Amino acid sequence: MSGVKITLKIATSLDSRIALSDGTSQWITSSGSRAKAHELRAAHDAVLVGIGTVLADDPLLTARTVPLPKTQPVRIIADSHGRTPRNSRLVQSISSGRVVVATNGQPQDILAASGVDIWRCGKGIRVDVKELVRRAEAEGITSILLEGGGTLAASFIRADLVHEIAWFRAPILIGGDGLPALGSLGLSDLGAASRWRAVATERIGDDVFDTYVRA
Repeated sequence: MSGVKITLKIATSLDSRIALSDGTSQWITSSGSRAKAHELRAAHDAVLVGIGTVLADDPLLTARTVPLPKTQPVRIIADSHGRTPRNSRLVQSISSGRVVVATNGQPQDILAASGVDIWRCGKGIRVDVKELVRRAEAEGITSILLEGGGTLAASFIRADLVHEIAWFRAPILIGGDGLPALGSLGLSDLGAASRWRAVATERIGDDVFDTYVRA
């Protein structure tokens, strides 16, 4: 594992779905769980999401705690081909804190001109997550809160980069047509599945918040 501590934050239904089949996800968990999630953001040097999350939700990714943190986390988007919209709330809120697009495509002059930092991370179809983490470490980032989506989360699990899982579960059922919390891990042997140990459980209203570390 790298020297950057990576916490995978997941917010799901009881059956581990992060959204309806059409992508609707606001709001699965309660306001109390969302407040706790903002505390997690404030406790990390950076927050990371994939481009799918940006295009679907147009998030700010700031830590909106009370009081606000002295410094906002660096907001990183894993975006292979530079599809982050210039008019997205992330790009438009650079005055609130640093925004990084990690890409393996061509130089993103338009985004760079808007004040976005561009990291070149790999040359394949997807961003090389190990290279992304190495770049983050070189930039002085010591902790990352990975907020999804499922494809990016699976990439980090496959690369053995996740140290901790922060899992919020709401007492609802969405069903098999909902979007899963994790994309494919490509397992053909149960013995190869990563194992996790529960170290804390907290009730937040009707939700349950579990923390896991590698077993």
